[in-house]
Amino acid sequence: MNAFEELSPDALRDGRAEALDDAVATALAAHPLDGVETEYPHYQGVVEGPEAPTRPAENHPVFYGCFDWHSAVHSHWALVRALRLASDHPDETAIEASVDERLTAPNVASEVDYIDQNAGFEEPYGWSWLLRLAAELRLWDDPRADAWRETLGPLEGRIRRGVRESFLGIERPQRVGTHGNTAFALTGVLDYARVVGDADLESETEATARRLYADDTAAVVGAEPVGWDFVSPALVEADLLRRVLDPDAFAAWLDGFLPDLAAPPHDALLAPVDVEPDAGDGAAMHLIGLNVSRAWCLAGLADALAGREGPAAERLREPLDDAARRHAEAGAADVLTDDYAGSHWLSSFALYLLTRNAGGIALGAA
Repeated sequence: MNAFEELSPDALRDGRAEALDDAVATALAAHPLDGVETEYPHYQGVVEGPEAPTRPAENHPVFYGCFDWHSAVHSHWALVRALRLASDHPDETAIEASVDERLTAPNVASEVDYIDQNAGFEEPYGWSWLLRLAAELRLWDDPRADAWRETLGPLEGRIRRGVRESFLGIERPQRVGTHGNTAFALTGVLDYARVVGDADLESETEATARRLYADDTAAVVGAEPVGWDFVSPALVEADLLRRVLDPDAFAAWLDGFLPDLAAPPHDALLAPVDVEPDAGDGAAMHLIGLNVSRAWCLAGLADALAGREGPAAERLREPLDDAARRHAEAGAADVLTDDYAGSHWLSSFALYLLTRNAGGIALGAA
């Protein structure tokens, strides 16, 4: 058992980063530190001809590791966030050297060029994580963060422009439990906009969230999860709206959105998903991630109802809070697997859960 698994459900649910001691920090950094430099195996994407595919490191000299681009991005986010939050991180020297090696101006220019030539690449999931990485560098008051963010700037700007030009204008949300989920990506964009003080992007993102979701009622949650889900479509939508609506309006919205949460089959959303971590497939790894992402959503919703009066607070706060702890405990048991199908990305989700109240992840609307 590693140090992360030994954390209490309360520590995981509270998400305040005090638990990020040397042992936990080392456990959470091990896989990202290895993965960002692991080029193969890799998800290459579509092969359009008989010629040999270009190596991942040629297309993506910064984010070639971790099996796919978005996992490489949020693994960098995890490493940078850990350096910011863990004083005297045990792996500080190794992390700094690793990021320095890849994050150079020519490499970033190549990343921008690839996105320019491949419309829609990693939209929206990878885009939202890239903006989270940029936000994390803005939060960290350190000369290394300043230098890294300046270097990353052209890619940050390219993604920010792409978000405005295409993503925020979508007509219908993707209500899936995988990478295309619209609400999950919008949370990343909104958190970024607030961290960096981009009022226009914040306003535009809030408007998109309201347009797509504010009229939703009676979420269909009995069918969750489906297939390879690693987020809950219902919970990430609610997690977005708690960032957008004022507390009273959100409580009223949530009351209509989750009206039958305590009754079967909807109460299945409150129970952690059974996972067979030794099943030998990526679907099991996704379900581990689902328990972790459900945990942070459930905890955020419970926090949003704290101190509120009315039917939603009275009916939902305690079940959501209890479910957050149970999901956190279930996820922690398996999340730091050595199976590369999970190890190339799950540590990022573990760190998100553990540190969700440590800045950069929105607490909700003012």
